[in-house]
Amino acid sequence: MPPIVAIKTKKMNTSEVKGNWNEQKGKLKRKFGYLTDNDLMFEEGKKEEMLGKLQIKLGKTKDDLIKLIESL
Repeated sequence: MPPIVAIKTKKMNTSEVKGNWNEQKGKLKRKFGYLTDNDLMFEEGKKEEMLGKLQIKLGKTKDDLIKLIESL
């Protein structure tokens, strides 16, 4: 099953979420060249787990990460 995430709170259909996350994931990888696909991939329903991993790797708070992702 492909990774699916909705960082933003607005409701989106599955294809919008997948496309949006793929775009954001690419931007994050460009901004932070040391992030891997593993860092940015998770199963549906595991958003908190992925954010926790990114918090550790990037040294940012959860709120800072969400703002960063939303600003991409």
